[in-house]
Amino acid sequence: MKVEVVKPVDVFYNPVRLLMPLFQRPYVWNKENQWLPLWQDVTRLVEVIHGPNPQATHFLGAIVIQQVPVPLGALPAWSVIDGQQRLTTLQLFLDALHAVLDGRGWSSLAQTVEPLVENPQARWKTPHDRFKLWPTNKDRPGFLSVMEAPTPIDYQAVVQSRLSAAHQFFRDEIVAWIGDGPEADARATALVGTVTERLEIASIRLEATEDAQAIFETLNARGTPLTAADLIKNFVFQRFDADSAEAEQAYHDYWEDFETPFWEAEVQTGRVRYSRSSLFLYHWLTARTREDFPAREVFAQFKHYVTTKHPDVTTLLPQLKAAADKYRAIIEGSQKVSGELSRVELFAYRVSTLDSELARPLLIWLDEPEQKAVPAADREGILDILESWFVRRALVKTPSAGSNRLMVDLLAHLAGADSQALPAALETFLTGLHSPAVGYWPDDGEVRAALTDTTAYWRYLRGRLRMVLEALEDRRRGYPVGSQLAMGPIIRGKATIEHIMPQNWSKNWPADLDDAEQAERGQLIQSLGNLTLVTQALNSKLSNEAWPVKRAALQKVGDVLLTNEVVNSAPEEWDEESIRVRTRKLIEEIIAVWPVPEGHTGSSTPGRAAAIVTRADVDIASLVDAGWLTAGQRLIKNANAHREVAVDLEVVIAQDGRIFLGDTPFTTPSGAGMHVLGKPVNGWWFWSTESGATLAEVRSEYLMSIGEADAEVVDEVPDELEHSSELDEVGA
Repeated sequence: MKVEVVKPVDVFYNPVRLLMPLFQRPYVWNKENQWLPLWQDVTRLVEVIHGPNPQATHFLGAIVIQQVPVPLGALPAWSVIDGQQRLTTLQLFLDALHAVLDGRGWSSLAQTVEPLVENPQARWKTPHDRFKLWPTNKDRPGFLSVMEAPTPIDYQAVVQSRLSAAHQFFRDEIVAWIGDGPEADARATALVGTVTERLEIASIRLEATEDAQAIFETLNARGTPLTAADLIKNFVFQRFDADSAEAEQAYHDYWEDFETPFWEAEVQTGRVRYSRSSLFLYHWLTARTREDFPAREVFAQFKHYVTTKHPDVTTLLPQLKAAADKYRAIIEGSQKVSGELSRVELFAYRVSTLDSELARPLLIWLDEPEQKAVPAADREGILDILESWFVRRALVKTPSAGSNRLMVDLLAHLAGADSQALPAALETFLTGLHSPAVGYWPDDGEVRAALTDTTAYWRYLRGRLRMVLEALEDRRRGYPVGSQLAMGPIIRGKATIEHIMPQNWSKNWPADLDDAEQAERGQLIQSLGNLTLVTQALNSKLSNEAWPVKRAALQKVGDVLLTNEVVNSAPEEWDEESIRVRTRKLIEEIIAVWPVPEGHTGSSTPGRAAAIVTRADVDIASLVDAGWLTAGQRLIKNANAHREVAVDLEVVIAQDGRIFLGDTPFTTPSGAGMHVLGKPVNGWWFWSTESGATLAEVRSEYLMSIGEADAEVVDEVPDELEHSSELDEVGA
């Protein structure tokens, strides 16, 4: 290893090829964070050199390059291990400077810069040898288009990319800074000298035999953070010969898809966001190793797995790609809003409404070649059992602590079981769990206790409650199994939850009730038996009308069997007793949709079914629906929260309960708060109305108004943990 401080002229002047390996990330630097600060640093340095300190320099950062063996007579080549963003930006800057100088007729200055961008034509063996830097394959079209463009450059005619935008930014800034006055020549000369001779770079040069991966990992904390997928890609493709055709083909065949929007999208699990590719790699590795580890350690675990158990990456990559394709197919299938889903797609959709990723490793494991002998009926049986376990636990609101470890233990249990009897093995495992703290499967009595006399509308998040009602509707339509009706399953995730007796009942649903009876009615209105689905939302006037008028309105949108039953069963009136009877009926249907083995007893804690804590999942949509917040309302940072952080931002509430920060939507207050702070935060305390009331205070007033002031509120980020990094269900 050779470490020295060099200048751009030292890096780029001699004939050389600086190769950006295909496994490096594409160019990601931007104007606000990198181009503009670099330009400001350069122009400030010019002023300092021609003012108080003629010897001034400016340090740009470090690069790590490794020598690449080349044939005799070929250009010397170096693989860029770290610093590709910095080197690419410098090349774009220098080429933009050359274009300006050449366009102004300053040929001598232009000839000073040109050798820092292009190799002498006599040294070219291929057209690609022209440029000192050869970017990663994803950036090549944009790079070549702007670098080969004739002067003056028509930026509308080149390939539109981040690279062409950077080139144009530097061109425009250089033109404006040099100007057209009598000092333009001197300013151009000063700029060329400063850029080529006074910028400093820490250059770390590795011999071909040195461990480049170790250096890369050490320096990863600098610059734009890399995802686990970025690190794994670098590790895997470092094991191929640099710039080899085999590596290029393997990248195209097995990895290129990971750099598409689907895989690069950020998804939330628990309280932390990951790129979907990184999350998949975590799930895949959990399925392969059946070991419990935090998601933040996925790269280290992957490296250990490859090094100790699967060193041949040429056979590993096809396995990884096959699993990724199946993983993607399940996710995309589960997101279809209409039509019949496969059993695994329906399972994925329903469990996704519970905000859980726990089942992903098991789904991957089931699709691995080692499990190809598992009968199709057994696969569906496994999903039936797991879905019951997930949904019942969500309805009873069991704690999720230890769930990661439990799912790993379950995978190990199934891996050791008879492949022809996996549903029975799964049932045995789950029915054997009785601790209320970890993993048990709630029995029928606990589900009844959780749903009877409960204000279900605000106890459960809207998406979860809608999923349960959708399942009851699909049961009537014969889905997912049974005598399917021609009408097909209900549209997913789109129907509106309607209160049969309206929340604002006092005007059109009069009754001679004392205070206690009015409070009881207020509770019953929010219970399961008073809720149904409509695919065409009623306008607010019809929704609040007296029962005969509302019943007629519901008949007109009568494409939901769940709603039709109510209309047909109560032609005269809909009252408290009607709600109680329907609640009991729907509870028994829920128990039938998600059954447990006959005689199963859930928690070993005596009397747990009768002692379930009243807990509330009140979301922003609930408060908007109840009129405590309004669509379009602005929220600001609570002046008393995180005083060390100066945040002058506002967010806006949407009708569906999402919170918009500019054009970016967030599904929870904590998600919006974490985006602003860059760390977990309880958004219910972080955001306030313009009157100064926190969202938590608004929620408390709402709960008091419906007689549930003592309910235990469940937040996305508990107050006592909001500064902890150990926050998500996959171990953060």
